[in-house]
Amino acid sequence: MRVGIPYGLERAEYEVADANLVVPRREPRSPPVQDIGQAVTNALERPHGFPALRKALTPDDHVVIVVDNQLPHLDEMLTAVVEYLIQARIRPAAITLLYASSPSAGVDEQLPGHLEIAVEIHDASHRKKLSYLATTRKGRRLYLNRTAVDADQLIVLSGRGYDPLLGYSGMAGELFPALCDEETKQHFSTELSNDVPSTEPWPIRREADEAAWLLGAPFMLQVIEGSGKEIVHVLGGLADAGGEGERLLNAEWRSTVNRPVDVVVAGLSGDPSRHGFAELARALACAARVVKPRGRIVLLSQAELALGPGAQILRQSDEPGIALRDLRLQKPPDIGPCFQWASAADHAEIYMLSRLEPDIAEELFTTPLSTASQAQRLLQAGNVLFLEDAHKSLALIDDRK
Repeated sequence: MRVGIPYGLERAEYEVADANLVVPRREPRSPPVQDIGQAVTNALERPHGFPALRKALTPDDHVVIVVDNQLPHLDEMLTAVVEYLIQARIRPAAITLLYASSPSAGVDEQLPGHLEIAVEIHDASHRKKLSYLATTRKGRRLYLNRTAVDADQLIVLSGRGYDPLLGYSGMAGELFPALCDEETKQHFSTELSNDVPSTEPWPIRREADEAAWLLGAPFMLQVIEGSGKEIVHVLGGLADAGGEGERLLNAEWRSTVNRPVDVVVAGLSGDPSRHGFAELARALACAARVVKPRGRIVLLSQAELALGPGAQILRQSDEPGIALRDLRLQKPPDIGPCFQWASAADHAEIYMLSRLEPDIAEELFTTPLSTASQAQRLLQAGNVLFLEDAHKSLALIDDRK
């Protein structure tokens, strides 16, 4: 049987014996949203379990929009949010865009209509940019971004996904620990997990939800991505709408197989400029959940990877287990994706197509491929599973019939 899988802006085709092809169980894909700006406006005007946001606003409010800078179509979504606020009589000068880290695109490119809107990049190391909010039930003193704490209304615009610290990313996780102090961020670097997220929030997620409540119930805009740059759902509401967002995410991206497989072919489709080290690490983590110990993961991308300090630790380590130890000791800022990468390499053999130099790819515990066709020889023995957009997916073993 001939099987195709998209990667970057290309598509690879492979021959796999019918008896060896593993077809995962999953729900049908949702159609993409055709008018993204209108979908955002609808989510603001008709949120899940909450009145229209404009009814909670007054003209004197200072509104802070916490922005997930990894979202596709971010300019369209920000334009829709700002236009909605202006129609609700909020002055552009009273709106601030707050990013947890520097946007990949220039901020000016994302500003709706180049209005005079304030933009801030969170600095976790700058004490004067932080404000004490409260002490949590666990006794943790919360220091969060001062602009967010002082806002009259917070709007969180974030994607939903799977995360080694929070279980599910987005929503309250864009506030805490994303906007907290450096010391707290480093403390959480030891809490990373390869466990499967469930309906019961992980411990850090519970603290994030508490921080959001202490901030005064921010309005959440949840974005569920489809394949490539597609958006399939935009959902508005308060924190209690998070369960519905997770249901929609799992309906789109959760799949199961009966048993571990010998080979997983994991692709990342769409604009390669949106695929960095973190996206490839998430794809590896997804594949590692369903591949046999010492099985093979074939990672297909067109990514040009910028490597952070954590990735340098991987390159300097002789084996993945040593890298995992050193990551926990040194706690680099990119420890999350590096933890996922080293964990996958500790579990399986990785063959990677990317635009990295071959010697660097080898230092990251992978066997570099120069073309997608080279992977064909790896698919001859054993069963094979193809995972499209593995960086967005949650693949699991479920042996129930």
